[in-house]
Amino acid sequence: MRISSAHCLSAVPALLPDAEWWAEEAGSGSSARGDEASAFPPVRLRRWAGAPETVKPFLSAVGDSPATVRWDFNAWPEAPEAALGVGGTRGAFVTLCVHARDLDLEDPATCHTVFVHVKQVEAERAPWLAAQVGLRVIGDLVMAPY
Repeated sequence: MRISSAHCLSAVPALLPDAEWWAEEAGSGSSARGDEASAFPPVRLRRWAGAPETVKPFLSAVGDSPATVRWDFNAWPEAPEAALGVGGTRGAFVTLCVHARDLDLEDPATCHTVFVHVKQVEAERAPWLAAQVGLRVIGDLVMAPY
């Protein structure tokens, strides 16, 4: 997540005290150095293995600032309608981008964007997954950089 607002620079680290953060300006502050995040805006923040119950308070804390939440899975379920068996762990995750249209949080938006990450050979899994919750894919397949 990228944090630049003063409100978020106090609210989010307080909510996620074990999160790692680093200033975007090279050589500036970081949690590893024991610095105070509010002195180095904007900062990038990352936290691993958060409980699902932390998502709602996190989204409240970020307010209208761009942020991401990512859920990784052991495997995608079988998708018989798309002729796909159970998927592996590689490419089995979903990213919610709030107030952004892109994963880098550089294209601000008033809405949220969900990215479904699947292996290229299983591209049909994304529209199948969207259909399971009554939605549809609105973007094109995008290849991840190597």
